[in-house]
Amino acid sequence: MGTDSRAAKALLARARTLHLQTGNLLNWGRLRKKCPSTHSEEFQNAFLLQLHDCIQKTLNEWSSQINPDLVREFPDVLECTVSHAVEKINPDEREEMKVSAKLFIVESNSSSSTRSAVDMACSVLGVAQLDSVIIASPPIEDGVNLSLEHLQPYWEELENLVQSKKIVAIGTSDLDKTQLEQLYQWAQVKPNSNQVNLASCCVMPPDLTAFAKQFDIQLLTHNDPKELLSEASFQEALQESIPDIQAHEWVPLWLLRYSVIVKSRGIIKSKGYILQAKRRGS
Repeated sequence: MGTDSRAAKALLARARTLHLQTGNLLNWGRLRKKCPSTHSEEFQNAFLLQLHDCIQKTLNEWSSQINPDLVREFPDVLECTVSHAVEKINPDEREEMKVSAKLFIVESNSSSSTRSAVDMACSVLGVAQLDSVIIASPPIEDGVNLSLEHLQPYWEELENLVQSKKIVAIGTSDLDKTQLEQLYQWAQVKPNSNQVNLASCCVMPPDLTAFAKQFDIQLLTHNDPKELLSEASFQEALQESIPDIQAHEWVPLWLLRYSVIVKSRGIIKSKGYILQAKRRGS
């Protein structure tokens, strides 16, 4: 094991929390390039491979640049990032940009993940507010249908963030007409959008389309796999990047994917991932 890996292993053995941010992926030159076909399964597999590469390369770059002072301090929270890829939004250009995010909850026991993820995204991008945040359906046990009760704690956090002006608009993903209607009737801050995965249905369901039109909810499409990041896939990337580490001790809590688009031109200026993981028992 090289010196860099030993330092990273020592830090991860003592830390309780890991914050990983890829920075702007458009600044990366060595990501695995994939050209998926039109088949949704191949597209989703390419998505997973790219995310795995992002996590692994960020860990590799971070471990190769560890400050010796950090090893002596053994911080509880490790900030794992690629410094040359970090790109904050110029305050003078903020009004010209639309900053959007999609939040994937991995560990279902922490609704506070929502605020943590949004706060970190704002800090990483150097903004006071995100224009829109879509939350993916939270993880539930196999054989259990998603219900309003599963969504409520996360949605309440999103509502608080809208009321505190950290987010402008909030939306959902993969809700059918009944689920979306129940959330709409209960929520104080109404969803302004709902993403539909066309891999599971070739056309928009008519009842969902009618309901969304009636209440001015924008229907969007996406190609995200059902489980974008799992505990096992994160631990695999961690193990590959830093050999001999006790990767099974680390559990990802949430993953946030963001994009910054130039409003007038529809061009993506920046996109990346941020995630938080914790060591078991910490």
